[in-house]
Amino acid sequence: MEKTNVILVMCDDLGYGDTGFNGNTIIRTPHLDQLAHEGGVFTRFHAGAPVCSPTRGTCLTGRHHYRYGITNANKGSLPRQEITLASLLKAAGYRTGHFGKWHLGTLTREVKDGRRGGAKNPELYSPPWEHGFEACFSTEVGIPLWNPMENQPFASKYWTGEGRFATDNLEGDDSRVIMDRAIPFIEQCVRNDDPFLAVIWFHAPHSPVVAGPEYCAMYSEYSEGEQHYYGCVTAMDEQVGRLNRSLKELGLEENTLVWFCSDNGPEGRTQEGRNFGSTGGLRGRKRSLFNGGTTVPTVMKWPKYVAPGTVYDTPGSTLDFLPTMIDELGIGMPDDRPIDGISLLPLLRGETRERTKPIVFRFVSKRDQMFGSPTFAVIDNDYKLLTNHTEQIKDDMVFNLADDPYESLNMVQEQTEFARRMRDYLHKQLEDYKRSHFGGDYREEGYRPVNEYIGNERSWDGD
Repeated sequence: MEKTNVILVMCDDLGYGDTGFNGNTIIRTPHLDQLAHEGGVFTRFHAGAPVCSPTRGTCLTGRHHYRYGITNANKGSLPRQEITLASLLKAAGYRTGHFGKWHLGTLTREVKDGRRGGAKNPELYSPPWEHGFEACFSTEVGIPLWNPMENQPFASKYWTGEGRFATDNLEGDDSRVIMDRAIPFIEQCVRNDDPFLAVIWFHAPHSPVVAGPEYCAMYSEYSEGEQHYYGCVTAMDEQVGRLNRSLKELGLEENTLVWFCSDNGPEGRTQEGRNFGSTGGLRGRKRSLFNGGTTVPTVMKWPKYVAPGTVYDTPGSTLDFLPTMIDELGIGMPDDRPIDGISLLPLLRGETRERTKPIVFRFVSKRDQMFGSPTFAVIDNDYKLLTNHTEQIKDDMVFNLADDPYESLNMVQEQTEFARRMRDYLHKQLEDYKRSHFGGDYREEGYRPVNEYIGNERSWDGD
């Protein structure tokens, strides 16, 4: 049987309301809209966390980010003991490639790079080529979205392997620069008759938000900041269209999964900034556990299972990438470590509309107060609990997301049993995350986590 090719595409800080298929009437996303028309849209799909680094780890491991110790952006690094989707598929005969933002550890121990890369933090070295990826074109952090090697705040290079980084074809639109590497990788796999996993993680529309002149001109009636933000999204959209066309031209469309989403909600708006992302009216933004921080625009094109124009309203998560794919390919995990996501195949096959496992969120940030966001949340199908405590009801919120996606009516008084049940579940999960975090899944003597923030025992009790 021919193996399914897998392409996971993710944007950085793209809001739920930033795409035409989710109702945006200003930003031009015709190629994403076409992808949605040819596949299915998830209306309640969640990033694993309301910021980028933790979410990216959930995509690759299927595990909650507190298990592997990446609790925030630029915190910790992906432990080499984690099992990734790339390593599993590589062992199953797949070619594997990562293109774009990595943000799960540093990519060099030799020279200054990104926020943390270089000799100063050797313990943070955790590049994609040590996690199952053969072909790489990867940066540690976000970079400018136009002429990406110029005017960089963190001087991050595009690394292609240990001690190697790209030096040519780095001008113009960053999304195009990334796709210029991803498509040749796919073409090579076709020539060699190899199944492949391509992880394409765009930087757009994360700051520094800079669009090229032709893209700004498309939005000339708007402010300068809006021109740049909208233009970056449209430039990225063009590259999704280019990818979709290439799959058709290469005869891959029928046997390839394309799964597109964002890593969290849009950045907070500031008067002087260029962060004009939209949540589509959802409460909160990036760094918030309200829906606007975690609900992301999501499209799945997979002809084997997804009929054109399908809409899914069952909750999904980036935690589900790995379990869905190993279910599809019949790959078993090599050990019994906990996996927090679920396979979505029963949903895609029409066997169920219920989620069999709640989605847990845990996030602490100094900027939480800008949204009044609690630090814990649990989604169990239609209902969601938000809380700052695991064992008491003080300040809890419960929302029926099926009827109230904007989280405007707190139903905690009517749903006390649900709140109690979810607090109990949350408490058990946090204890298990703690066990994993301190090496309980690795069977390795003396393991200690890199991220010392979580090494503080008090960080587990909700204070």
